[in-house]
Amino acid sequence: MWRLAGILHLFIGSTLAGSGVIAALVMGYDDMSGILIAAALGFVVSFPVTWLIARQLWQNR
Repeated sequence: MWRLAGILHLFIGSTLAGSGVIAALVMGYDDMSGILIAAALGFVVSFPVTWLIARQLWQNR
């Protein structure tokens, strides 16, 4: 299951970090610190999301 979670995290982490950056830019936080904070928050949020998705996929195989 850990390998599955690692592979999923590559995609989920980059997707949520990118979505966070886009959201920050839309809200007007166009300085470097706003963009980095949004990317970091998206990356951190992706850990529990990845765990939930990997667990569901592993149980339903």
